[in-house]
Order: sequence, then structure tokens, then C-alpha cells
Amino acid sequence: MGFQSKVQVIERANKTRQFYFICPAPLAEAMEFEKGEIIEWVVVDKRHLTIKRERSSGQSLKSATK
Repeated sequence: MGFQSKVQVIERANKTRQFYFICPAPLAEAMEFEKGEIIEWVVVDKRHLTIKRERSSGQSLKSATK
């Protein structure tokens, strides 16, 4: 099952751009993401990204920051 999301871009006055990728709530809930959790985007190729978690899936964010 896949979830579609649009890439959003904010163009700043100083000519810099920032890209945003929105994670749909059902996907975030299925992955059990928590507010403030750190993820790493890994480029596989120009059509595929992998998200890597900084913590193990069974470890809560609160216990990971202690």
C-alpha cells in the first residue's frame, strides 16, 4: 500500500529554497512516529528514498533521549 504526497517548496527572499515532504497521518501512525523523532533520508536512486530511524522501533523517544 502506498500513500501519495506532494512536494512543497518555500522560496525565501534571499533566493534560498526549502522543500517539505508531508507524511500522511495514517502512515505516521502505522510507523508509530513520535513528535520530535529524528529520521535520516537515504537516497537510493533518483526514484527511491529510504527513511532510517535513529532509534530502534521498540524504543520510545523519551527513553532514547535519557
